[in-house]
Amino acid sequence: FPWASRSAGSSTAYTQSYSDQVEFLSHRDTLLAPPDNGEVTVLQAGRHEFPFTFQLPETLATSFEGKHGSVRYWVKAKLHRPWSTVKKVKKEFTVIEPIDINTPALLAPQAGAKEKLARAWYCNRGQVSVTAKIDRKGYTPGEVIPIFAEIDNCTTRAVVPKAAIIQTQTFIARGTKKQKKSVVTSIVGDSIAAGKREVWHGRALKIPPVGPSILQCRIIQVEYSLKVCVDIPGTSKLLLELPLVIGTIPLHPFGSRTSSVSSQYSVNLDWLSTIPEQPEAPPEYSAVVSSPEAEQSLAPPCRSELGGILEGPFFAYIQEFRFRPPPLYSEIDPNPPSDNIRPRCMTC
Repeated sequence: FPWASRSAGSSTAYTQSYSDQVEFLSHRDTLLAPPDNGEVTVLQAGRHEFPFTFQLPETLATSFEGKHGSVRYWVKAKLHRPWSTVKKVKKEFTVIEPIDINTPALLAPQAGAKEKLARAWYCNRGQVSVTAKIDRKGYTPGEVIPIFAEIDNCTTRAVVPKAAIIQTQTFIARGTKKQKKSVVTSIVGDSIAAGKREVWHGRALKIPPVGPSILQCRIIQVEYSLKVCVDIPGTSKLLLELPLVIGTIPLHPFGSRTSSVSSQYSVNLDWLSTIPEQPEAPPEYSAVVSSPEAEQSLAPPCRSELGGILEGPFFAYIQEFRFRPPPLYSEIDPNPPSDNIRPRCMTC
């Protein structure tokens, strides 16, 4: 990529150009080689296809088009013919570097604080302070960044808070850097009166479709940041910057430490190993309750017994009877259906 730097003095002016390039991948294949005897290979009239494949390295930078440089990938094909010019064709393709935001570094919360003394004509008008925090450093396009911020306006004039995602393109050539910054998206908060405080409880800022961060290229870098600023009349802005990384692999359901309460604790599944493969059948009723006790528990109560029960809470008798052991268990139906009975369909 090239760019030019101009300088002018009292009597001279000159332009200094900078350029550099890096080759990430170079692969050549011969799809149709001539025979060893030196004869010419003749292709009959019609369409001929020659499949080919090649493996892309995992360290390739994402395809990118910037003001002063680009990252491009393409495939070239050449057809050599005797006594004729070489035919060439070129086809570009896109590469996306995988950036997984489910890593400890990109899941870590980002926070910061700054303050500024507002002055006008050497007159102190008070102080403005801002603190801001976001849940994590890594996000993907389409996600919403909840911003938690607190702005204290101790000046004598109203101030306006703002938040924006900034993209910074850095081009490096021969030890010299050239940067281009642009606003990706932004929001504007309500005006804060003098001596008041404004609190953002997760103010939403949605990330539009943008290219991922490029951090591993030697000559081109694409970085993102979240800037929370406060416009102060009569003086420069108060700026607070938090780093961002735009990735390509989104957050897993339990990847964030702040996305759900369940992620705060580990789930213990060791108890699953104690479950038998086939459940045992329940014991017979006669094995649990003896015959005299069974007759006594299943027999209806006498009127004399009911007299005392009805005077007290009747639920005590129901609860005692409901928790008796279950009846006799058998896997064989004691009343099998007769063969003479015509089976009924489900819709009858």
